[in-house]
Amino acid sequence: MHTTTPRYQASGRAFAQIAQFHPELTALRRDLHAHPELGFEEVYTVARVREALRACGVDEIHEGIGKTGLVALIHGRGRGSKAMLGLRADMDALPMAEHNEFPWRSTKSGLMHGCGHDGHTAMLVGAARYLAATRDFDGTAVLIFQPGEEGLGGARVMIEDGLFERWPVQAVYAMHNWPAMKPGTVGLNDGAMMAAADRITIDITGRGGHGAHPYQTVDVVLVAAHIVTALQSIVARNVRPIDSAVVSVCALQAGDLGAFSVLPGTATLVGTVRAFDPAVQNLVAQRIQELCSAVALGFGATASVRYERIYPATINTPAEARFAGDVAASLVGEHQVVRDLEPSMGAEDFSFMLQARPGAYLRLGQGMGAGHCTLHNSRYDFNDEVLPLGAALLAGLVEQGMPLATGL
Repeated sequence: MHTTTPRYQASGRAFAQIAQFHPELTALRRDLHAHPELGFEEVYTVARVREALRACGVDEIHEGIGKTGLVALIHGRGRGSKAMLGLRADMDALPMAEHNEFPWRSTKSGLMHGCGHDGHTAMLVGAARYLAATRDFDGTAVLIFQPGEEGLGGARVMIEDGLFERWPVQAVYAMHNWPAMKPGTVGLNDGAMMAAADRITIDITGRGGHGAHPYQTVDVVLVAAHIVTALQSIVARNVRPIDSAVVSVCALQAGDLGAFSVLPGTATLVGTVRAFDPAVQNLVAQRIQELCSAVALGFGATASVRYERIYPATINTPAEARFAGDVAASLVGEHQVVRDLEPSMGAEDFSFMLQARPGAYLRLGQGMGAGHCTLHNSRYDFNDEVLPLGAALLAGLVEQGMPLATGL
């Protein structure tokens, strides 16, 4: 789905005005798609964003916030409220090969915008162009172009680099394209939107030996198999049914595929834990430690567990979620806004910003696209059809969140 003609209904001045430069936003988005960059390496992306923002006439551009992050400021016609509202877009790509054939496919081997961050960046540039031209708000729009969302915690790095000390926004918003929803729709809820993401690494030590004489060994492959099975009991038998959690072992490394008769002395398991409630996280972490140690001990081996908390849960604050839903409804109508969207067990580092400030994370429907695939797929592509709507929604958050006083 690569048309730039919207096939959905949206209203409002912001949408109408942004739709006029829809082709330019599409060209920017496709250029970013063709030049993907990993987290904290977004040099080309930042240069293109900076160029576009200067052409828009934003008031200030600050680079190097959180390594390759960029912050732009746009002041409204009114400044009496001294309000600040943040809008965030992520910029990084994924370390995966692209299998699309269209002209704007990735020009870099092994790198791809497989999650739509190119579209998020272009939408925030579109909002900047509109807001800088109209300035129909009272306060300052803080546009946050964030690096390193894909597992690197770029949001946390920007915060640690003084993001909210320098620009103390009263609220911050972000959105992510969502192939499972049709174009012209918006989804959110007033609580958990995405789960926390934790990493588990389990190192098993036994005693290697000849596969023909296993009685002389402590077989770590057998221990690993029992640990994998035991870990699946945690959610089923320790987490309350009304809570949510996932424990997945995603990789097992032991031995040499060329040595079919050699039992290795060590094995490593790597996986992830997902949950919405910190208490559930704590419970799962404790049970993983206990089960791994006990299972290994039962076979005469040892197991050490490294439990890393990567991203916290992404939890909207109720007032800001209701407000964001109202802004979306003003664009596409209440019937096109899903206000009780089912949370995802995926994770998002915008969670760090929501821990520091009130705000909301939204889903922007974009459909499955020409490749009929979802995020992180080698044939994924952002749907340019929704660029004006996403940009107008971001702009609407600013205009309605910091309205001009009567007479300004």
